Amino acid sequence: MSRKALTESEIVIPKRDTTMLQGKGRFINRPTQTGKRVYDKFFVYVPTEIARDGLFPFKAGDQVVVKVDPKLKRVIIEKT
Repeated sequence: MSRKALTESEIVIPKRDTTMLQGKGRFINRPTQTGKRVYDKFFVYVPTEIARDGLFPFKAGDQVVVKVDPKLKRVIIEKT
């Protein structure tokens, strides 16, 4: 199956001049089967408006470290 090339009007360019630092995301479990076993695979959905904001510190494919602060009940995600 081949993919058609995107036209200029279909390409979404990240907004570099906006400030969208807060939004509602979701924590998702997508179990996956490898061989005969099923493993949990968890994802954090970041709203598009935040991920495309010029101040968002990550790009697709970045390696990250995930830390849990049990005292403050927060998850901290940092670039490696």
